[in-house]
Amino acid sequence: MEPREPHAGHRVELVSGIDALPDGLWRGLAPADDPLWSRPVFSAMERGAIGPDGYAYLVVRRGARVVAVLPLCLFGGLRLDRVVGPGERRLLAPVAARAPRLLRLPTLFCGHLLGQGHILGPGRDDPAVARVLVGAVLEFARARRLRTVILKDFAAGELAPLRGALRQHGFTVVPSLPDTELRLPHRSFDAHIAALPAKPRRNARSNIRKFAAHPGLRMEVLDSFAHLLPQVLALYRQVMDRADQTLDELDAAFLAALRPGDGLRTRLVACFAGDRLVAFLLCLFGGAGATGARIGLDYALAHEARLYHNVHYAAIRLAIAAGCRHIRFAQTAYTPKVEFGCDLVAQHHAITHLRPLRRALLRRVLPPALARARADALGRHARDEPRPPDPESRRAPCPE
Repeated sequence: MEPREPHAGHRVELVSGIDALPDGLWRGLAPADDPLWSRPVFSAMERGAIGPDGYAYLVVRRGARVVAVLPLCLFGGLRLDRVVGPGERRLLAPVAARAPRLLRLPTLFCGHLLGQGHILGPGRDDPAVARVLVGAVLEFARARRLRTVILKDFAAGELAPLRGALRQHGFTVVPSLPDTELRLPHRSFDAHIAALPAKPRRNARSNIRKFAAHPGLRMEVLDSFAHLLPQVLALYRQVMDRADQTLDELDAAFLAALRPGDGLRTRLVACFAGDRLVAFLLCLFGGAGATGARIGLDYALAHEARLYHNVHYAAIRLAIAAGCRHIRFAQTAYTPKVEFGCDLVAQHHAITHLRPLRRALLRRVLPPALARARADALGRHARDEPRPPDPESRRAPCPE
């Protein structure tokens, strides 16, 4: 896409990789307390083979000034059976076995493949910039024949300035799986545990005792873990084989390329039985925020020794010691995370299709399918989600 002037005063440029964006520009625009938005994470994504076939960045300028940046992930053939819930996947199984090509959707994701979506820059709240961005996204999708377009995991407030442009172009906005965020007001892990309600507090102490009852287990925090990559990937595979949805899969190239720098700090919480790695949690730190990005478990031992809980406890200890104000975890396993004290952070997808008939079908079929998958994932924790902050946000986004 060549630079152009879709509206007076605005120019859109397409950048093919993070290395083409100046360091200072990215640091000035990206959320300082969200390590997933650090430059090294995007660089590692581009160097790995974690799912997308390509990456791009839409840059909107007003004069010489950058007012908005939106990352894009390109999937030439996203596997539908890997991103729906288990019920829908069972229904699609015969099609996947006999005609797998029918389930591959050319798709453009906007935002962040691994985290919450954002539009970066001072123009993100400007409806005029929103119109420019949405128009540029659709133009890019048409040029690359990526007929399904998804703004992934955006907070309601971040979608609000886009509302008019999304409605104009036929997007449907649906709730996505909430994120999980643990606020860290306490100065020690013991103080955090003591502040939990009675049942979660008892469960946490029981989980710690059960881990300690296995004398052969030890927990370490590693700055470098390249020598452990084969074991890390084997444990990660055990988790991914049990996952309901697999939009992305981290690989050795991503993990090898993920280097600290530009404000990013990386740590691996690693649990060993003797010399054998039996659990890990990859932790990223940036500013006052932390993220427990990806986990791996040996399921032969995980339940008995409470490995899942204890690697998360170690990550919480690390975040508190680093002075973080919050730590975020993945969009799965809501029961233990609510017990840790996490809040559920509401998020939304905005979805459209470039062809009118398929767009109409998408509007009819997708919201209930996603709602069922979401309800299955949340279970009883649907009631823990925050209510919309004002009457405006309770209106159905982008009504038909």
